[in-house]
Amino acid sequence: MNPTPVATPVSPTLRRRRGMTEEAAIAAVDQACRRLRLPTIRALVDEALAVAKKEQLTYQGFLAELLLAEVDDRDRRSSVRRVKAAGFPRDKWLGDFDFDANTAVNPATVHDLAKGDWIRRGDPLCLIGDSGTGKSHLLIALGTAAAEQGYRVRYTPWPPSS
Repeated sequence: MNPTPVATPVSPTLRRRRGMTEEAAIAAVDQACRRLRLPTIRALVDEALAVAKKEQLTYQGFLAELLLAEVDDRDRRSSVRRVKAAGFPRDKWLGDFDFDANTAVNPATVHDLAKGDWIRRGDPLCLIGDSGTGKSHLLIALGTAAAEQGYRVRYTPWPPSS
């Protein structure tokens, strides 16, 4: 007895739009990306199609590449927004800090702080030192690193301005 083949039901939302021209498909993808707020996919779809064709990606591979690009770009934009929202008075990064000019500052300790473990544990951080030793630079740089790791950060100068 041969088993009867069972047709896989297609969701009404996934039915093919027969007779759709290439131009109509391009317009539909563009419009869908706008409505779904997928700006990265909208910007990269043509390039991704060319790469998929050249590298013979599967449908899943093509879709994965587009979705991962969207996720990566959203993560990047979120990081930029968190750094901006922190209210830092200027841009500072740990890579720009001159440890040679500030020999009292231990580079290993600073780089360990940049990992953010102290934040996860809920430990406080206080930098104490003479004027011009890099306290503000390090606080801004550590705050930037924390914001880039997904933490919400707020820079508050002391004493507060009136």
